[in-house]
Amino acid sequence: MDKKQKMSAIQKAAVLLISLGPDTASKIYKQLTEKEVEKLTMEISSLRNVTAEKKDKVVGEFHQIALAQKYITQGGLDYAKVVLEKAFGYEEATKMLKRLNASLQVRPFDFAKRADAGQILHFIQNEHPQTIALVLSYLDPEKAGQILSELPTDTQADIARRIAVMDGTSPDVIREVEEILKRKLSATVTDDYSQSGGIESIVQVLQGVDRATEKTILDTLGIQDPGLAEDIRERMFVFEDIVILDNLSIQRVIRECDSDDLMLALRVASDEVKETIFKNMSTRMAVTLQEEIELMGPVRLREIEEAQSNIVAIIRRLEDAGEIILARGGDEIIV
Repeated sequence: MDKKQKMSAIQKAAVLLISLGPDTASKIYKQLTEKEVEKLTMEISSLRNVTAEKKDKVVGEFHQIALAQKYITQGGLDYAKVVLEKAFGYEEATKMLKRLNASLQVRPFDFAKRADAGQILHFIQNEHPQTIALVLSYLDPEKAGQILSELPTDTQADIARRIAVMDGTSPDVIREVEEILKRKLSATVTDDYSQSGGIESIVQVLQGVDRATEKTILDTLGIQDPGLAEDIRERMFVFEDIVILDNLSIQRVIRECDSDDLMLALRVASDEVKETIFKNMSTRMAVTLQEEIELMGPVRLREIEEAQSNIVAIIRRLEDAGEIILARGGDEIIV
């Protein structure tokens, strides 16, 4: 690698992984997407003669970024700037924060992480539903779910819908809302922005509310926008989530399942899902099912998805009937 040539971000990542060694690198790989792993692997394989000096430089830069991020997490950008300036001087601290801003995004309303749900609720409950939806879409899903649960019942579905259909929001609008809430909470905030809202956002929020609130919101949405409500329901629980059920609930679901659906659904399931299913049936039934899956010929993906959807529908029906319980962030613990 030419010493004078400026390294790209992917090259730096590849050098860092090489420097960390195979054990640590493999752990990092597990946190990446398949596409990211592919890009990094190709880059690593193309590297030649990386000098110790180059490795030290990349590791040092990574350490500085991690250090700056640590201070931001503890007290925001202003706090990080003060600490880094005292430790490394103004010039070096400025460089570190610039590198951090180039590699990391600090979400709007990040300051709200230090406020509890009750405080935020107090300040936003009388705002316009669109403003409330904007704030909730940026909060931690569990905290957003707690706040949504405490809002008036007649506004919950409207706010949930607004989060689900939210697309890009003007940075000026975000900044204005952010500054108002920031003043009320007397906290610090960054000017970096990222995308918020969408179906996945409201799904995460609803997974943090209690079952009663979720049902009220989805039932109301079902009247206002049936297609959206069904889309949200489908994403609230997917086949792979079956592992979160307790053993008795899984056994109850298995009794309701068509054997062909079960066989097809497990064809491409993860090892964790297969193990969870097999351990909740008799040894003989588990062995037979495993053999049938192994002997199964080519199957269309559409058929597998349909079988998994049928099983998810059974789980939903049993939950609605109160025969099984899906653990949710806002639910009380049942013993």
